[in-house]
Amino acid sequence: MDYDILILGGGIIGCSVAYELSKYNFNIAVIEKDYDIADDISFVNTSVVYDGSETSDNVMAGLEYIGNYILKETCEKFKVPFKKIGALRVVNDDNGVKKLNEMYERAIRRGIDGVYLIDDKDVYDIEPNINMNIKKGLYSENVAIVAPYDLAIAYAEVASDNGVIFRLEEEVMNIQNLTKGFRVTTNKNKFSCKVVINTIPNEIYIQENGIVKDKEVCNDRNKFKNMSYLLVDDNYNNKLNKIVIETFDKDTFVLSTPTTSTGSLIGIKSTEKTSLDDNLNYANNLLINLDKSNINNLFRESYDKDSMLIDDSEIDRGYIRVTGTHYGKITIAPAIAKMICDTIANNLKCTLKKNFLDKRREVYKFRELNKKELNEIIALDKRYGKIICVCNNISEGEIVDCIRRPLGARTVEGVKRRTGAGFGSCHGAYCYEKIIKILARELDKKTTDIVNDSKNSRIISGRIKEFEEV
Repeated sequence: MDYDILILGGGIIGCSVAYELSKYNFNIAVIEKDYDIADDISFVNTSVVYDGSETSDNVMAGLEYIGNYILKETCEKFKVPFKKIGALRVVNDDNGVKKLNEMYERAIRRGIDGVYLIDDKDVYDIEPNINMNIKKGLYSENVAIVAPYDLAIAYAEVASDNGVIFRLEEEVMNIQNLTKGFRVTTNKNKFSCKVVINTIPNEIYIQENGIVKDKEVCNDRNKFKNMSYLLVDDNYNNKLNKIVIETFDKDTFVLSTPTTSTGSLIGIKSTEKTSLDDNLNYANNLLINLDKSNINNLFRESYDKDSMLIDDSEIDRGYIRVTGTHYGKITIAPAIAKMICDTIANNLKCTLKKNFLDKRREVYKFRELNKKELNEIIALDKRYGKIICVCNNISEGEIVDCIRRPLGARTVEGVKRRTGAGFGSCHGAYCYEKIIKILARELDKKTTDIVNDSKNSRIISGRIKEFEEV
């Protein structure tokens, strides 16, 4: 066998599964079709960590509850930004009050502590800047925010340091059953393995006579809702300190949350695509005097409310599939990974590694160091004293480190997502060219060979020979 276990998909689920399985004496590889791992995570490095009180699905609630507990310990161990700030859900009509009562009773039945049904006065005591008439609120002190990209990278780096192989730019073409195990064919290689774990969302392998001949990708977009996001500058004076959700109807709500760095994030969920003006109108039902001058960036994603289930019905043959997708996948990823790991370890009767290194290599961030720490790190490496991204105080040392680390950045987007460079108010106008030059130098490539986020996204197509620099 080439590998004991092949994990299909290098998203947050695949990276967390790889980390958990790397604790055991397995030979493991992760196959990812994209140029980098964790491309399923939004470039705004903030996600809500739920506690299981908001969902009507009991299975999802259980996974969220477990994931919330695991994430707190994991983020502390890997020094990933994690803030327990609490969430406040508010309504202004009788139907909304009825829904909040149902959610509260459901949380009590599930044994979730720290969830409270509160009146309008208590709501304004918690968040005095809310711009609406409140009838009732539901407050959960367990809800947190996390830096999801940092989390996925941490999982992958520790897994890599413990022997997991990450095979990027490889797409699975078919899977064939062998007498013992499987043969997995990608666009580049053929591998044999004992166990296949498919973590690719919405992709279902159709098996006929033991061979996966086709891939059926879920294209039913009717069940997806649009989610528009506004990234709000830190100069906005009336920002909310908690995660606050205002519900308009079953298909529309506004969410405000602080980010793990600076500023705040406003999410608007609706069944229709909305303009910036539409989003500002929705947001100003919750916030006070938010206008275009406060908006740093905006983007749109799908809002997925399906259940995510672990299909281990074929575990005896060595095949596990994670089906579906969910808005709380960051929360439930560690819970799913733990369940898959326990299932496989018991099934294969494997032992834990005696030399497992459960620690991430240190990351030094200029903006988080005090003067003494800065002087110490600059004395060791002067590049930490050279600022590349002025908006977010990102140094050259941080960029070089993110390229040289396990699974290091190979693209401009990879550098931006790992360090935060280029996500400031100038949107990379000052640092974009500098990042390209650093990538070219560290990867020993020409500047014309550096790409934005994939092999087909070259940034510079050519150069004028008269100039020494691009």
